[in-house]
Amino acid sequence: MHYEIHGRQDAEADTIVLSSGLGGAGAFWTPQLAALGEYFRVVTYDQTGTGKSPAVIPEGYTIKAMAQDVLDMVDALGIARCHFMGHALGGLVGLQIGLMRPELLISQILVNGWSKPNPHSARCFAVRLALLNDTGPAAYVQAQPLFLYPADWMLQNTKRLEADEAHALAHFPDSENVRRRIAALQAFDVDTQLAQIRTPTLIVANQDDLLVPWVCSEHLAKHLPDAQFELLSYGGHASSVTDPDTFNALMLDYLT
Repeated sequence: MHYEIHGRQDAEADTIVLSSGLGGAGAFWTPQLAALGEYFRVVTYDQTGTGKSPAVIPEGYTIKAMAQDVLDMVDALGIARCHFMGHALGGLVGLQIGLMRPELLISQILVNGWSKPNPHSARCFAVRLALLNDTGPAAYVQAQPLFLYPADWMLQNTKRLEADEAHALAHFPDSENVRRRIAALQAFDVDTQLAQIRTPTLIVANQDDLLVPWVCSEHLAKHLPDAQFELLSYGGHASSVTDPDTFNALMLDYLT
């Protein structure tokens, strides 16, 4: 599994592991690296079967398997304790780690995550799967920003989106890997176990998130024993990209 280490390298610095959403690429967190790097050793990684971590994802792949990938990585790096930040699917990985190895986590930040399936997100993923299955990767990639970003931000970043889409299509993973990753997040349900996750947690949600209703994050915050909830008014599903200044200030205020 491909990983990169950024930021501070001294022994006194805590480590933070960053886990991205469905796309799986560590580069998703580029807008946060400079801010985090002043305080932390920062580990990003490409999730199995995405980006620079090529693999054939098996049928029945689960979020638990994704969490085990992270545990194997931190063990290989000799990391006994760390902070964790996950976006969407990456947040599910964080919740799973909180159940599997709670002693690893100093704290965590979960961005636009959830603890159980909901019909609205299921509808969105059904549309995305239909585009992939019936039309192909080009339509899937072209539609992706609609689920991630506010309309005004897309209008102001047309050239960037065109470049991002060209790159995503040129490096599109095996379609079966995408289907199995979506199946894993759709099957994820730890709702009855939330009281067991005692990691100090910042829950961040966006009121204008089209893909995951913000009330899913509110539910998380209400049922995790040690959670703080922050609702942002703007940014869509990926405010760490669309409004990084606001996101980074909130992130650092919690972590430091």
